[in-house]
Amino acid sequence: QVQLVESGGGLVQAGGSLRLSCVASGSIFRFVAMGWYRQSPGKQRELVAQITTPGSAIYADSVKGRFTISRDNKNTVHLQMNSLKPEDTAVYYCRLETSRGYWGQGTQVTVSS
Repeated sequence: QVQLVESGGGLVQAGGSLRLSCVASGSIFRFVAMGWYRQSPGKQRELVAQITTPGSAIYADSVKGRFTISRDNKNTVHLQMNSLKPEDTAVYYCRLETSRGYWGQGTQVTVSS
């Protein structure tokens, strides 16, 4: 059973920074990718950033140059979020892709103007 545990969300003023972390536990086989999605009220869940084997990363256009995803071991990814904007406010979900997909429980990020 694979579990994803997220941490690091919170409330920050516009222009500030937050760092999200996600740790995967359990039996992980055939790693494909790990990353972050977000969902705000009334909107569909969207990809924010994803890192794959052998370590290449992709980003949503809206966060390029402000967010950085990193992976510091097999099962942990971080999302460094700088220059945050009110429109970044959402629940951020960690996702792990192997032979199937797994979601974390989500962590709230709120950016005040």
